[in-house]
Amino acid sequence: MSQALNGRFAYEPVRTIAAASVGASYSAIGGPLLNPARQFFIQNLTDQTVMISFDGINDAFPLPSNGNIIDDIAANYTHQSNWFMAQGTTVYVKRIGTPTTGSVYVSIFYASGINV
Repeated sequence: MSQALNGRFAYEPVRTIAAASVGASYSAIGGPLLNPARQFFIQNLTDQTVMISFDGINDAFPLPSNGNIIDDIAANYTHQSNWFMAQGTTVYVKRIGTPTTGSVYVSIFYASGINV
């Protein structure tokens, strides 16, 4: 007997920060996650390398100009495993070079209609 799943793939509105707002200290890219994220996509569409953080203090990884990262946090896990980026997490960015054009974007994807 198979179990019916009531969840669906959903996304939050894209978060963005313009190149001119990316400073030497961490700045939030939009607000905190409204849902536990199962996937995220970060795009650095500025003209310089930036550093990404998930707490605004510690460096997580650099992201080169016109680079991106897609992370399927929940890959190979079921919704019962509770493997996700926590609701309330904020993604931060600071400059390594000094970007003059473009923006950094964060897209968040989550499972709607299931308890995580």
